[in-house]
Formats: sequence, structure tokens, C-alpha cells
Amino acid sequence: GQNATTAGCLAALDRLERDGKRFTNIADIGTGTGLLAFAALALWPEAKCIATDNHPIAVDVSRDNAAINGVPLGHGPGGLLLAVADGMDSAMLTARAPFDLLIANILAGPLIELAPAFAKATAPGGTIILAGLLETQTDAVVEAYETKGCSLVERGPGEWTVLVLNRPQ
Repeated sequence: GQNATTAGCLAALDRLERDGKRFTNIADIGTGTGLLAFAALALWPEAKCIATDNHPIAVDVSRDNAAINGVPLGHGPGGLLLAVADGMDSAMLTARAPFDLLIANILAGPLIELAPAFAKATAPGGTIILAGLLETQTDAVVEAYETKGCSLVERGPGEWTVLVLNRPQ
């Protein structure tokens, strides 16, 4: 949680919780170590959460970290499901969608490419948190999501921007 993008995502999750947002179906795309999925489940313990990464080793690391941190694995409320997936290309993601919270801390290029799939996989009224992009890349990422009907709610400060967007009702 010490790099700027992860810290920014954690702060955004915390703000959403403090603002009274409630989520029941969460996806963490490009999970890496699993930290953002763990944080989301800590804030919304009755939610179902799926965390995916395109690297099998990252999914194994997330599984190990879940065990170390007492995060239960499973399909039901409070459980974390882990899977290898390239973007949204996973039968498990398709089966779980639409998500009321989708988190992706990856890179600007993939965030732009995945805008149609992320928007489609997010429930009406749902929230999308995007990170892994430099401030100079922010406008292009925002534009990709606005063309899919999403609206920018928050643009975090700093060189590594975190975006919070909503999908309209």
C-alpha cells in the first residue's frame, strides 16, 4: 500500500465508505497482490469480491496473501474469488457481472482499451476506480470512459492520478 497508485486507491475506497456508499458485488481487475480486494472486503464485509490478474503468479501471491491476512476465499458474501484473466476475458467475471464497484490499478493504455468492457460490466449507478496512470494521461482515460456514458466524480491529485467514475442509472 505504499506506492502512490495503491495508496490513492485505498484513500478513494475509504472516502467512498465514509460517504456512505455500500457495495455488494466488487471486482478488482489486475489485482497484483490482492491488497485492494482485501481493503474493499474489509470496508464492505458482506460483499462478494472477485480479484483477477493476467499473471498466474500474481493470483498465487494474492491467494497466499489472503491466507496470511485471514481473508476468506469463496463465492459467497465476505468471500474472495481469485482467477487468472486477461482484462474482462473470464467466464467467472462474466457470471459475476454487473459489478457495483470495479477497481483497476493497471496502466493507462489497458484502462483505455478496457473502457467499453469495464463500462458494460459495471451496474447502472455503479462506481469505477481507475489508477496506474500519470497525470498527463488522465484526460485520455477520462474521455474513454465518458464516451461510454460514465461521469467523472473525483480526480485525485499528484503525478499518479486516481479516478473515481460513476456509471449513470
